[in-house]
Amino acid sequence: MQLTIEKQLETFCLHLAESERSQATMQKYRKEASEFLHFLEGRPPTKSLVLEYRARLQEQGRPQTVNAKLSAVHAYLIFCGRADCRVRLMKVQRRAFLEERRELSEAEYKRLLQAARARAQERLYLVMLTLCSTGIRVSELRYITREAVRRGRAEITLKGKSRVALLPRALKSRLLDYAVKQGIQSGPIFHTRGSRPLDRSNICHDMKRLCSAAHVDPAKVFPHNLRHLFARRFYAVEKNLAHLADFLGHSSLETTRIYVAASVRTHERTFEKMRLLL
Repeated sequence: MQLTIEKQLETFCLHLAESERSQATMQKYRKEASEFLHFLEGRPPTKSLVLEYRARLQEQGRPQTVNAKLSAVHAYLIFCGRADCRVRLMKVQRRAFLEERRELSEAEYKRLLQAARARAQERLYLVMLTLCSTGIRVSELRYITREAVRRGRAEITLKGKSRVALLPRALKSRLLDYAVKQGIQSGPIFHTRGSRPLDRSNICHDMKRLCSAAHVDPAKVFPHNLRHLFARRFYAVEKNLAHLADFLGHSSLETTRIYVAASVRTHERTFEKMRLLL
């Protein structure tokens, strides 16, 4: 059965690649499809089995986690011609506030930058600076090339969508200086010694190693939180959700709303101003 499962997964991943899914999505979907296939134990997928699998997932994780896993399973079911076996995702009400214990503040971000500079980790410093000042995803760092820096804009093509990420002048200047020092004449600014794109996990690991010196909770420190910080600061200045969605490359404004939710403390101040409590 193991050989059969591996063959199915290989074919599924090939399908995902041909559908222009990102590498991260392919890895995630392969993992979730593998767990689903092991649950089936060789049985053909049916609606009742998928409902049973959903119930099992509900016992083990949060609704958001369950939905993420089911989305991958649905992609697999569509691939193998059993779209009729799909089940409803769990309804999750969007929170009107963000969890401050999980979100990186501007002050904490600056302390991370200072810690990176103090340790002479210039590449990590510039990676964090680039992610937070442009709002791009870690997977989009490869589009920050010497040519893009000269132009002051990076043309990003991902998941069948294309957008332009603008590089602030101060960032452009620092990246050009770094490229000169590193002897980078063309291509990506950030890469390993073997000229391979930086890995998401390595960047995350390096960032977390700064936490102690920066006095920042490691639970808040991962690359995607820099994108969240960019979104909150952008919205605080411009108050234009649609414009922010364009910058972030979101197809849905509902996704963008998650990034700019106000903190619990902000809501508490609003309640106080309402003066409804005696």
